[in-house]
Amino acid sequence: METILGIDLGTTNSVVAIIRDGKPEVLMDDDGQAILPSVVGLDAHGNVLVGQAARNQAILAPDRTVTSVKRRMGEDVQLPLGASAFTPQEISSLILKTLKDRAQRRLGYAVEKAVITVPAFFGENQREATREAGVLAGLEVVRIINEPTAASLTYEANQSSRETLLVYDLGGGTFDVSVVQIEDGVVEVLASHGDTRLGGDDFDRLLLDKVCAAFHQEHALDLREIVVARSRLLQAVERTKCELSFEAYASLQEEFIASKQGRPLNLETVIDRSDYEVLIEPLLKKTIDSVDRALSDAKLHAKDIDKVLLVGGATRTPLIHHLLEEQLGQQPHSELDPDLCVALGAAIQGALIAGIDVGPVLVDITPKTLGVRCLGQLHGLVTNRVFSPIIHRNTALPATRSRLYYTAVPGQEVAQIDVYQGEHEDIQLNELVGKFNLEGLNEAADMGNEILVRFELSLDGTLNVTATERATAQKKQLSIDNAITRFRASSHDQAKQKLAQLFAADTASLRTDQDAEQSTAEARKQALGPRCERGQELMAKAERLSGSATDEDANEIRTLVERLTAAITKGLPERIDELSDKLEDVL
Repeated sequence: METILGIDLGTTNSVVAIIRDGKPEVLMDDDGQAILPSVVGLDAHGNVLVGQAARNQAILAPDRTVTSVKRRMGEDVQLPLGASAFTPQEISSLILKTLKDRAQRRLGYAVEKAVITVPAFFGENQREATREAGVLAGLEVVRIINEPTAASLTYEANQSSRETLLVYDLGGGTFDVSVVQIEDGVVEVLASHGDTRLGGDDFDRLLLDKVCAAFHQEHALDLREIVVARSRLLQAVERTKCELSFEAYASLQEEFIASKQGRPLNLETVIDRSDYEVLIEPLLKKTIDSVDRALSDAKLHAKDIDKVLLVGGATRTPLIHHLLEEQLGQQPHSELDPDLCVALGAAIQGALIAGIDVGPVLVDITPKTLGVRCLGQLHGLVTNRVFSPIIHRNTALPATRSRLYYTAVPGQEVAQIDVYQGEHEDIQLNELVGKFNLEGLNEAADMGNEILVRFELSLDGTLNVTATERATAQKKQLSIDNAITRFRASSHDQAKQKLAQLFAADTASLRTDQDAEQSTAEARKQALGPRCERGQELMAKAERLSGSATDEDANEIRTLVERLTAAITKGLPERIDELSDKLEDVL
């Protein structure tokens, strides 16, 4: 059977997984890290950096580093990277190529196919930009699936009954919620809602603003206007945010963050979790509104949900647990690994496509309504801005729908078909997906020409639109499956050539986490190695002793092991030492 990669292309981090011996498995890099930071940069010599190496240089060279590119997917923009500029899908292709190269090194053979996940609330343009990124990375993207749906594929359902799940997915840059029903080996998505501009990155910026405001009040200096200081602080507040998921308060210290009148200035403050929660609560309440919307679309109530599953690193925030329990009347579950389950689910879907029976059959939905512009009444006025739905949101995929329209003028020679997605009556409030002209219409028509518009939406959300004049059988088709050629004049070949030049026609010049920092790898290992070994030894000891511990001690041990695992994964030496000491005391 062929290998199809499962890739979670995230805003902050990305992961690749496969099915091995019938089980989903995340593929590690050469340093044993599962997570690849979704950061791309160029070093001082013009070499490509992807992952932690790019993230590390972001502080000193933000002009040569691109972060959170996922939020720009589907936009007609050029992102500066050093002296050059690239589309979001070109930047994303470098991340995908790094994951593909990692997989091929681990497996020892070439892999050409992948299932890539996207937020459930991604629109057509964003989905096709993601597909385009895969193509530029040398991958055949066999399916695009929604992130909450992928996560639900990893859930071990009760085989004897039907279960209704609410999957709450909050990542670094996007939020989704899906209502999913599992029965008889079938995973069916009933409804989805979300926000492609809400995630942990927004929490970081709120915390950054709070810290900078306090610093400005003391020193009359805005650190956000100092490029290097702002980059340093963004990474510092992210670490603080993560610490506040486990502690009631966290200290933030940055020496020589700036200078004034020749005098170096230090930043030192303590952030209380309760203050942090006040900052982010308005954003989290927006996610609860989406939960209500998804339940309403699924025609269900909170009492109908059997289990709430959490996906995405940002769901470690305690306030999220509290708000969900308050709204739904039950504690959310964290049995899925929030950082890895999406990639694992994508790998399961890839195996199913390859003919390997490893999981449930998936029935997904379209998250947004698709339709065309037409002439009609809007707010009591006749206008050509009316949105006419053809495929409604939450329709099961694949879907085919048709609708009959008439030209506005008898004998009209050309009809323009404008395709939109959204939920508003006014097309100006929706998003344009594509447009084309149907020409050569019957000029002798006494009344308006009859035009049948047919939408075909595939399992991965690729849209084909066909317009046919019934009298003459004149037909024109639009396929929304090529983001780059719609947004830019350059072809696939030109884009690939551009990226090949960036690689200097040598894949060895693509510096991944381990390649870019080869010269400092030993120093890093010397610093973290003993700490990690000690932590792993203590966790192994904890596992051996957990059966004989009291309930209170067992709970504390479990919590410390979870926190220590996270600290080792993120490479936080001081945090590893602190948690190892606490675990040793308990044992």
